[in-house]
Amino acid sequence: MLDRRTFLGAVGGGLAASSFSLADAAPRKKLAIVTTEWRYPTHAWHMGERFLAGYPIEGRWHQPPLDVVAAYVDQQPDNDLSRGRSEEFGFPIYPTIAEALRCGGDKLAVDAVLVIGEHGNYPTNEIGQKLYPRYEFFKQVVDVFQADGRSVPMFNDKHLSWKWDWAKEMVDTARAMDIPYLAGSSLPVTWRMPSIDMPLDAEVDEVLSVSIGSIDSYDFHALEAIQCMAERRKGGETGVAWVEALRGDAVWEAMDTGSWQKGGWDPELFHSCLCRSQTLAQPETFSHRYPTTDQMTQWVKDPVMYRYQYNDGLRATMLMMNGLVGDFTFAARVKGRSQPLSTLFYLPPVPNVVYSAALMSNAEQTFLTGKAPYPVERTLLTSGLVEANIQSLHRGRRVDTPYMNVQYDAPRESTFWRS
Repeated sequence: MLDRRTFLGAVGGGLAASSFSLADAAPRKKLAIVTTEWRYPTHAWHMGERFLAGYPIEGRWHQPPLDVVAAYVDQQPDNDLSRGRSEEFGFPIYPTIAEALRCGGDKLAVDAVLVIGEHGNYPTNEIGQKLYPRYEFFKQVVDVFQADGRSVPMFNDKHLSWKWDWAKEMVDTARAMDIPYLAGSSLPVTWRMPSIDMPLDAEVDEVLSVSIGSIDSYDFHALEAIQCMAERRKGGETGVAWVEALRGDAVWEAMDTGSWQKGGWDPELFHSCLCRSQTLAQPETFSHRYPTTDQMTQWVKDPVMYRYQYNDGLRATMLMMNGLVGDFTFAARVKGRSQPLSTLFYLPPVPNVVYSAALMSNAEQTFLTGKAPYPVERTLLTSGLVEANIQSLHRGRRVDTPYMNVQYDAPRESTFWRS
């Protein structure tokens, strides 16, 4: 007879039922959570708690067939939630990552590892990167795998590391050890409005994203929004040749040029992104009027632009426009289309933030099947783009990136939520 939790896992099978049917009938798997800190509303709250309390999908409540059996929490501030969650759900918090993975014993005792290296009190380097210990966490997890002679699936939240060499090592190590490895953010897998994808093998000339946020944080999200679309172009992913980052008045000067060839971007793509936004700024008492250039420059106090070119010639621009929009949009110039292809990456607000459930559904699939639904190389490339663009801002010039020759094929089937 099925117990209640197994039954809930079975009826919540909106997560690609064909992928999970065998998992729902199998014994429940054991999950360890490794995180920097766990408080409201950090990523541990966003993601780890999906495996404690479940999440809604397609009109049903899904209870993942995994039990959180151990956690490592690097920092526990006054508003820490991990201790309360430990008491409520019955999992211990261990003083080291190795002890968490071994559940206090002498051998690896879990079937999957959720690594969340975001938030917390960590130093910032001279160019503005926060030195989250994602690489260090990965190394400690892998040390247990190597010592105990067994590897299990792993998910890594957001970019792999603030340093390219470390990020590359993480991917290479996972490949060499045959670790099912998924990483990244919620943007590629959340709902889209309209619900479209880049046609597979499309011929694409230029792509652009308009977003909110700050460097070394939300820039990663916007770059992933671009990358999950761009990777589907004809020929697959080829890597990035160079990047150039601008800030402040230099961004408005770039916009005035009116084209990529002159140092700016395609104005029709920008227009299309703003027309997809649900948060486009307005003057007081006005309702949904397209802003003038003067209004944009007045509202956006510190615009940031990442401009980069792929090895196959594709041109890309990421714009962070705090004060103009409060969401993430994307547009592309696609051969055979008279108008840009464009969409909004929809992020539901707190407290429910179901976009992180969309991400954890893909982590869950990795944990249960041992196969990542999309390549970790996407996150490797976007990790490198974040670092290179911050370097460009710091140096005040273009940065060539011959090392960023990341090549991979996108999954044929789209992986974002549609219902």
